[in-house]
Amino acid sequence: MNTLKTTVLMAALTGLLITAGSFFGGTRGMTVMFIVSMLMNFFSYWYSDKIVLSMYGAREVDAQTAPELVRLVANLARKDNLPMPRVYIIDTDTPNAFATGRDPEHAAVAVTTSLLRGLTTSGLEGVMAHELSHVKHRDTLISTMVSSIAGAITMLANMAQWAAMFGFGRNDDDDNAGGIVGYLFMIILAPLAAALIQFAISRSREYMADESAGRLTGQPMELASALRKIEFYAQNRVMPEATPATSHMFIINPFSGSGASLMSLFSTHPSTEARIQKLQELAQSMR
Repeated sequence: MNTLKTTVLMAALTGLLITAGSFFGGTRGMTVMFIVSMLMNFFSYWYSDKIVLSMYGAREVDAQTAPELVRLVANLARKDNLPMPRVYIIDTDTPNAFATGRDPEHAAVAVTTSLLRGLTTSGLEGVMAHELSHVKHRDTLISTMVSSIAGAITMLANMAQWAAMFGFGRNDDDDNAGGIVGYLFMIILAPLAAALIQFAISRSREYMADESAGRLTGQPMELASALRKIEFYAQNRVMPEATPATSHMFIINPFSGSGASLMSLFSTHPSTEARIQKLQELAQSMR
């Protein structure tokens, strides 16, 4: 169901790009902007692991420097038929974790020192299984594709804004109400809709990773307990190095805030309570 939802949302995002491109610059303009955006995001995708790991001051560990963590990750990777990812630790008092890398053969998982101290072995196993699910399902690639399309729409919206301000590309037909509505759609509604679809896809992938982790470990409630602990700290202690641009990578959004329904539309993650409820349902189905 989550895979179907992702497919439908990506199709909707692509349709939005086509509509936006047709309005501003026609098919040729849309194609040019899409290629530019793809090139920018290709560079980000190819080097994202190095950039993000460096940003958070992550240090790579091995079987000698962090034997228990590396052994836990290796066992999960073997159980899930995945190549062994590189393992990193981030020195911070805020518990969290993320996965990065362009594909399973070039993947890395990172955990904070606070997470290692605060979770049981079973809880840590659930978190690592969640991150390996992102690796297995190539969620980094999916998020890059979605960002490319959303980025192209935003760039077109910015061009439309400048065109509206300075009158570029206007003709006699643009002075009617339809022309005004078109510009409003391009400048305001199109990028807003793109962002909402992008966040919805991100939330769908989190649900999928939770379910995959629960099935892999056979202990979905251990992951649920870990999510609750991480959420508590995320709401009361902001991770110093965290940035909104990378918040979608973490198992819990480091800027986690109000669970109000309106704010949830603009969240990269589902509410933790909703995730725990689904894990509870999974646990019951596995009995």
